This record gives sequence, structure tokens and C-alpha cells, in this order.
Amino acid sequence: MKLKQLLPFLAAALAGRPLAEAKAVFAHFMVGNVAAFAQADWESDISLAQTAGIDGFALNIAAGDTTNDASLALAFSAADAKGFKLFFSFDYAAWGAWDAGRVTDLINTYKGRGSYYKQGSQPLVSTFEGTANSGDWASIRSNTGAFFMPDYSSIGASKAVATGVVDGLFSWEAWPNGATDMTTTGDESYISALAGKPYMMPVSPWFYTNLPGYGKNWVWRGEGLWYDRWQQVMEIQPEFVEIITWNDYGESHYIGPLHENEFGLFTSGYVTSPYSFLMRIVSKIQSLTPRSHSGAPFNYVEGMPHDGWRLFLPYLIQQYKTGSATISNEGLTAWYRLNPNTVCSTGSTTGNDDGHGQVEVAPSAILEDKIFFSALLSSTADVSVSIGGAVQAGTWENKPSGGSGIYFGSVPFNGGTGDVVVTISRNGKTVAQINGAAITTACTQNIENWNAWVGSATAGSGGVTPPATTTPPTTTAAPPATTTTTPPSTPTYGSQVCVGGTGEGNFEGLCDFTCQYGYCPTGVCTCLAYGTQKTLPPATGKAGYPLVNEDGRCGYVGLCSFVYNYGYYPASACGTDPAGAAGC
Repeated sequence: MKLKQLLPFLAAALAGRPLAEAKAVFAHFMVGNVAAFAQADWESDISLAQTAGIDGFALNIAAGDTTNDASLALAFSAADAKGFKLFFSFDYAAWGAWDAGRVTDLINTYKGRGSYYKQGSQPLVSTFEGTANSGDWASIRSNTGAFFMPDYSSIGASKAVATGVVDGLFSWEAWPNGATDMTTTGDESYISALAGKPYMMPVSPWFYTNLPGYGKNWVWRGEGLWYDRWQQVMEIQPEFVEIITWNDYGESHYIGPLHENEFGLFTSGYVTSPYSFLMRIVSKIQSLTPRSHSGAPFNYVEGMPHDGWRLFLPYLIQQYKTGSATISNEGLTAWYRLNPNTVCSTGSTTGNDDGHGQVEVAPSAILEDKIFFSALLSSTADVSVSIGGAVQAGTWENKPSGGSGIYFGSVPFNGGTGDVVVTISRNGKTVAQINGAAITTACTQNIENWNAWVGSATAGSGGVTPPATTTPPTTTAAPPATTTTTPPSTPTYGSQVCVGGTGEGNFEGLCDFTCQYGYCPTGVCTCLAYGTQKTLPPATGKAGYPLVNEDGRCGYVGLCSFVYNYGYYPASACGTDPAGAAGC
């Protein structure tokens, strides 16, 4: 830590002010997006977060959202079961201001749960804005014992501290202005103003939103942001880090898995829990009431996974917390836009947003046509990128000191289109390889998709990559017979097997169940997490088959056999009529 950063902490300690007892990393979680979640869904996302080394979710909840109570009950039950932490982030911008009594009741209801995150003995509480209601918090803190670290970014750190009610601050300033890289200037202003009180530093990989019904249609520079921001975390060494976000699809900065049942904001009608950085700096937002808005002009998230951004988090978080980290397996992450930046209409998207006092420019002035890649390596290696079969050598723009750690680089599109393959090799031997989505001039509704596609791959033993995929590999083994008591063999990372996955459409529920037990068939399911083989439920011996009239029923044969044998009976896909498997 720099001396100028260390002095406030020493002063605070001498003055007896509270400091964070241990570093922690959280992810901002939009509760309003998951009204359809069962407890198993919460547990699945929590498992993925735990695998990534994340300590907990900051639960963004909007005032007046009638789904809150049911969702929170499931969330805390899941977190209790998984040994995971949660805390409230009260959103004062989505549906207006929170009632102080309601805030007090929620904190007091859940602060005693083992899964509620404590700062010392105090329940940690945050907000998304709410500066007009800062006067409520003296009473709320007195009645709950809360340790209050709000996001009051709209008024800046000094004015936020001057409210006299904060125990620390969280900043929402996670993206750069224009075609510049992110700096730590904002973070340093918070540390200075806090004078030793804890700081929650924001880290985000991307930002693109096109929700015209909310006046939101702009993009900020992503590019090397995910790499740069974690390097800045190592420099700043804040008490806490909060990743923006786990599942805010509307602003394209999600790092969690894609769930189709969370895509409601991409259709016309009411959006459950929107929030906008623009909204929170417009003072009259505090008096807004829920109303109908139009959805996005197209779904810019479907088929655009961001799971790869979690691949190096265990290493990065360990390094942040302890000052050093070990490499258990080398790996590769790549991200890029699928549409060159001038081939289709902008969709009226601007680069920058005048609501933030920024000069709006064309998105192409901010975003480069490049493929970005990062690798976790024990020693230097070569990188190459193929676009439509045309191969170009990559270069490392950033290398870790001593050769072991996180590398970062990029290559331009150079006008190329077609399938993308990114390869890391050492001494002529492949370490890891990503077969990525194609770059194309075909745009949905002739609108550029300014979101990023992210893929990843991990090296296998001996430096040989597992079968090249955009996500961890999945098994192609035959499904188990109805009397089988162990799952089929699964490609592994060392001794690890698939312990979590998903699928699209009607396959989602099936894959959610089967992948957690090591059966995640390629082509219909996507494995999202690897770990120790879970204990299977008792075998029932029941035979399951696809429904006779199910479209693409042959793709369900193995899944239906597996789920029926282990006690899961999804009526929307499987049944007991053997005719469903006829001809398959």
C-alpha cells in the first residue's frame, strides 16, 4: 500500500475508529430478477460463486417489490445450507425510496441468521443510492446495530461522509469515461475522504445497456477493464471488493450464468427490478412509482455467456487477501464483441452518457474491434488467434513480474469474420485453447450488439488442454441404465468432475439436476463448475423416457433416464411411456 493510503488507516486505528477485520469479496445480486428461483436455483448460483472464491452476495432489493419476501426466504435458506454470506443492498432508485420502518424490520429479521455477513458483530448493510433519505439511517442504525456502507456516489465521497451516518462507503464508479482506461483516481478520493473507515471498491468487467423505456442506451469502455481493475485492487488493497454484478443482464456486466427465466426485461412490459446509474443522479427519482416500460429492442444477452470471467477469480481473490497465490491449473479467458463496430446500425446507442455529464460520442470511438485474452500461466507462453482460419500471432501487453501469474493481450479483427480460436502454447505444445463464437456481420434486427462474448478453457494434466470448448468440457458418455448407482465417466480437471451446469429452454431444469451429479451431456447441457463428485440420491430403478410428442425428443433420452432413476420427475419433458424413445 502506498504511504499516503496507509496514513489514514494508522490514524483511524489510533483514534479507535472501526476497521475491517478481514478482506472479503462480494458480488452485487439483483433479487428482482430471480422471482422464479427455487431454493435449488439459489444453491446452484451460490455454488458457482463459492467455486470462484466469492464470499457473498450483496442482495439488491427494490422498495415495494412484492417478490422480495419469498425470494429472501429462499436466499437465506440456501446460503445457510451452503455456508455462504449475504447482506442487504437497499435500492432507492428502482421503485423509489424505502420506508425506514420496513428497512429496520428486514435487517432485524435476518441479521441473526448464520449466513448474514457481519462486520465484527454488526450486520453489514449497503444501499444503491438513497442520499435524500440519509437522515433515516441514524435511527435505523440505532435500532438494528447495522454497520452502514452505502453507495452514495451521486454526491461523492466527501459529502457522503459529511452526512454523519456512514461507517464506510461503497463506490459505483467502476467504468472509465470515453476511450480511456480506468484509473484509481476515484478510489483514492474515497480512501482520502473516509480517513480510515472501510472502503468497498467496485470491480466490473463491462457496461452496455439498451433499455429505451428507462432512458438507458449507452456503452462504456470495457476492453481490458476486468484485467486492469483487478490489478488496481492489488494496488489499492481495499477492505472489501464488490463485483458489479452477478446477474444484471440489462447492463451487461453479469459474471453469473445465463438463466432464461431472468430475461423478462428483454420483452415488452413491466421490468421487475431495473436500476440505472442515470436514474440515481436525477433527484426526482426518489418520488417515482412503478410503471410499465418497454423492454429492449432485442435480447443482447442470449448466447453471450460471461462465465469465463470467473475462471481466474480464485487466484485473484487469494492474491488480494493474502498477497500471494498458487496456480493449481493454467488457463485462458477470451472476450470480444461478435459484430465489428460499424457493420450495422448503432441501435441509437451512444458511447458515454450525457446524464453523467459526459460528452456522447459514437460507440466505435470507444470500443475497438479486438479480441482480448488473459491467461493464468506458471511461465511465459505464446498466444495465437485465428479468425475464420486466418491466424495471427498475439502479443502480451501485460506480463506478471517473474513470469508466473496473469497475462493480458489483444489482437485486432483486421476485417476478419468467422469462427474464433484462441490458443496458448509453450514449446510447440498446446496449453489451452478456446473455440469461440464467430465474428459476424449479421446483426439481430440490424442492430449492433455491444455486449461481450466470453469463453474460457483450462489446461489438463501435462499441459494438454481438455477438449476445446467455450466453457469447461462436458461428457459425451452414454447415460446410465435405470439401475445404475454411479454417474457415467466425465472429463475431469484432476480429480474434479462436473458439479453444476445448465441448458437452454426446456433442457434447463434437466441439466441443472444432472450436471450437479457429474452427468452433463455435450450438445444439450453446459457444465459451469467442477469439483468433488457429489453423493447421488438413492436410485429408484424407475425408467424415464422423453414425452412422445416432445420436439427434439431424442435429445432427452439420456437425461430422462438419469433423472427418473434418481428421483426427479419433470413433467414438461419426461414420462414413463417407452414410445418416447422409439427410433432414438
